[in-house]
Amino acid sequence: MPGYAELDKSPLVGFLFYPRADLTPCPPGAFDFFVPVEQGVTVSCRFYVGDEGWPWILYFHGNGEVVSDYDGIAPFYHRKEINLVVADFRGYGSSGGSPNFTSLVHDAPPILEAVKKEIYQKGFQQDLWVMGRSMGSICALELADRHPDKIKGLVVESGFASVTRLIKHLALPSGGIDLEPLEQERRNRIRKISVPALIIHGERDNLVPLQEAKDLYALLATIQKKLVIVPMADHNNIMFADLEFYLEAIQNFIEATR
Repeated sequence: MPGYAELDKSPLVGFLFYPRADLTPCPPGAFDFFVPVEQGVTVSCRFYVGDEGWPWILYFHGNGEVVSDYDGIAPFYHRKEINLVVADFRGYGSSGGSPNFTSLVHDAPPILEAVKKEIYQKGFQQDLWVMGRSMGSICALELADRHPDKIKGLVVESGFASVTRLIKHLALPSGGIDLEPLEQERRNRIRKISVPALIIHGERDNLVPLQEAKDLYALLATIQKKLVIVPMADHNNIMFADLEFYLEAIQNFIEATR
């Protein structure tokens, strides 16, 4: 089965990951949680608790972000009665290690397991969706494919079916790597995803073109799926281009799939 090993050994990792350290303290009502993913390596997550009875989204952010960037965003989810837990990648925030594509797919399942256990032990509402923004869509799609029984549904925002498509679009140097086997393997995996899915994308996203969202939507096997296009939005302003439209799409999806 094709994997990410060749990409991880190439210069592409340096073009596609932008890790930064961050030790910003939690805002009121939030708490940090560390998930062991490898011997001596933990990944940081931040739980933003609005109410113990609300459903949860496990959120994987984009490649230039860290969990504390969501300190000011989580309250908007709380307005829609949704709790948020945001997971970092290796090398981001206060996480250990260094990021690569293999670790993205390797770390997603233990993060999911640890988050579900923490929610259970604290007596919170058990309903959990996964969401991936941009690079985080790799993690969210992995969980929807591998662990559909452990989540209520999938949200992909500004994402893509395969990072190989992004590499080609950005004309990044692939060093002679044959990207086609990996792309086909990813597409075949997506064709098996049967959990309810919401795809959100900006109409004017030049970094990850809108066609990526349309292709992802078409590939998904689930019959309960929706594609929401945010008018006039680009890759980095998609949420705030029309905040209410964006949040209502997520809220309505969660209510429909509970």
